[in-house]
Amino acid sequence: MIVQQIAFVLVLATAIFYIRKRVLFIRNTIKLGKEKNITARKNERFKNMLLVAFGQKKMFKKLIPAILHLFIYVGFLVINLEVLEFVVDGVLGTHRIFAPWLGSFYAVLMNVFEFLTVAVLLACVFFLVRRNVLKVPRFWSAEMTQWPRMDANMILITEIVLMTAILTMNAADQILQSRDSHYAPTGSLFFSSYLIPLFANLETTALIIIERFAWWFHIIGILGFAVYVTYSKHLHIFLAFPNTYFASLEPKGHINNMPVVTNEVKSMLGLGTSETATGEPGRFGAKDVNDLAWTSLVSAYSCTECGRCTAECPANQTGKKLSPRKIMMDTRDRLETIGKTMAAGGDGLNDGKTLLNDYITKEEINACTSCNACVEACPVMINPLEIIIELRRYVAMEESGSPAQWNSMFQNMETSFAPWKFSAADRFNWAKD
Repeated sequence: MIVQQIAFVLVLATAIFYIRKRVLFIRNTIKLGKEKNITARKNERFKNMLLVAFGQKKMFKKLIPAILHLFIYVGFLVINLEVLEFVVDGVLGTHRIFAPWLGSFYAVLMNVFEFLTVAVLLACVFFLVRRNVLKVPRFWSAEMTQWPRMDANMILITEIVLMTAILTMNAADQILQSRDSHYAPTGSLFFSSYLIPLFANLETTALIIIERFAWWFHIIGILGFAVYVTYSKHLHIFLAFPNTYFASLEPKGHINNMPVVTNEVKSMLGLGTSETATGEPGRFGAKDVNDLAWTSLVSAYSCTECGRCTAECPANQTGKKLSPRKIMMDTRDRLETIGKTMAAGGDGLNDGKTLLNDYITKEEINACTSCNACVEACPVMINPLEIIIELRRYVAMEESGSPAQWNSMFQNMETSFAPWKFSAADRFNWAKD
């Protein structure tokens, strides 16, 4: 038993080490973003976090996937309570340590866990079929290359295998309870009892091997999953909470002013001493990830890659290259590249590449209509439009690289205070007669 305890502690410590290392990596890349102080309207922010991140509010625009996703989500939260018992048992060398303390209520809890286990298993099977057999179009867009599709499938398959391990362990355990006093009685467990006939005729030694293998497989699988999630799109399980809390509370059509421009205008008009009046005005818009607000970088890591934003995007629907999902995925990929260089002791921002042009093209950002359909569709309140607008601002104000038609419009607004090349007096002439 002491060998198992030592082995478990080593496995647990290894998982914690790699999770901590990855969390620090993500934190360091997010800190590359520009400062953005968010302190106001805390009650509204907590409400968003509770309703959207915890309550899955925006998922229910598509009812059936929402219900199945809810099973997986609740299963993830509740079944992990059982993992707490796994950890205590692993460290102390006990078996079902909470069973004697909870008495008959333990059986109730275990049956609830098993119900959720079966619900998660069936939901994952449905999602696998939906992705790979029915081939829902938004899961097969251009940016959904081999790795993003494989990432989703790996998680679903892993969940199915882990849930099967729980049921197998419980079935073997129920038989062992009548053969060995080490196995605390749990009462009848509804779902795993259907598997008992598969193991009923096995020797006790074989049952112990099966039960222990399933136990170890499940706990190592859970810890491995926890490490893998930090590299996967499934990081949204955790980052959805801060992302919804720090999401903009302004109306969807609101576009933030540029502090750099505001400061310069105030300085020119003598309306106050700006922070940048005595030095360089700073960059207009964003060329790379360090020009974006840190909240946009959190959003990049929070992206679920569900594609609801792209499915709702009118530009994408009409065949344009723009995909809001790709904007977020590209931003995250750029952060990963920079982070790896920084971790190796280099300066990732000076690698000869930038978010604009090397990851996201001008054709993509110019196709955006700024309609906010992607923002409205996102189940975790990600705002791809903020990134698109900052990139377009850089192209327009730093490179003068906007399309010719746009430049004409800009000039007309400067001279005629309207997008059209008419004076204010002539602007309504079209309505005569």
